[in-house]
Amino acid sequence: MWPNVTAVVLFVVCVFPVYWMFSTAFKPTGDIISETPVWFPTDVTFEHFRTATDADHFWTYVRNSLTVTCLAVLFSLVIALAGSFALARMRFRGRRGFVIGFMLAQMAPWEVMVIAIYMIVRDASMLNSLVPLTAFYMMMILPFTVLTLRGFVAAVPKELEESAMVDGCTRAQAFRRVILPLLAPGLMSTSMFGFITAWNEFPLVLVLNKEAGGAQTLPLWLSSFQTQFGDDWGATMAASSLFAVPILILFVFLQRRAVSGLTAGAVKG
Repeated sequence: MWPNVTAVVLFVVCVFPVYWMFSTAFKPTGDIISETPVWFPTDVTFEHFRTATDADHFWTYVRNSLTVTCLAVLFSLVIALAGSFALARMRFRGRRGFVIGFMLAQMAPWEVMVIAIYMIVRDASMLNSLVPLTAFYMMMILPFTVLTLRGFVAAVPKELEESAMVDGCTRAQAFRRVILPLLAPGLMSTSMFGFITAWNEFPLVLVLNKEAGGAQTLPLWLSSFQTQFGDDWGATMAASSLFAVPILILFVFLQRRAVSGLTAGAVKG
């Protein structure tokens, strides 16, 4: 009984802030500033969403966030596929050192390198640009992607690849036709992690892209969102809800397609 009660309590603690954010976005301003908390919206309004979407540069920042995040995830997956295959299948001098290096890079806090990154980007005259932001986001999620995909590649029986090569496939063709379809669960989980990490990243864009209306992203816009009347909590919660929607859509979309395991993939061919 107690484990179930504990699980329910933890669930409520974790979910309540999300519920409060979404519910506040639909509440009238009077309910939001009321001294007595309004737990359930009575008069649903979409005015806060209109205020958020009509704010200056909102859609520019949406485009910037989607562009930077999707490109970073795509590039990291392409590089990680090659790197994870090499670490899992090939034997070469320094292989263990590469794995340890990726682990150290994954454990290192990126915040301590912000100043060094800023100096590099500044000296390259690339401040307020999406290019360095995309590159560093890719570097942030690359170690985790490589290490995770390495485990998925190692879990695929080597005999499947060897059978394909006996049938006339090259190593590249065997990887594309046999290994790659079996890596679907790994690709989905790592892409989800990478998307969430890059989508929510804040300190780096705060340092590199300070110019408003340029190459900023949604997290930075949310932190400084104000109306002419000051802090508008309804519009802020509406904007935060819109910010969370892509993550929810990605999770629902990938979860339904990550149920098949490696064995099922091998049977399907």
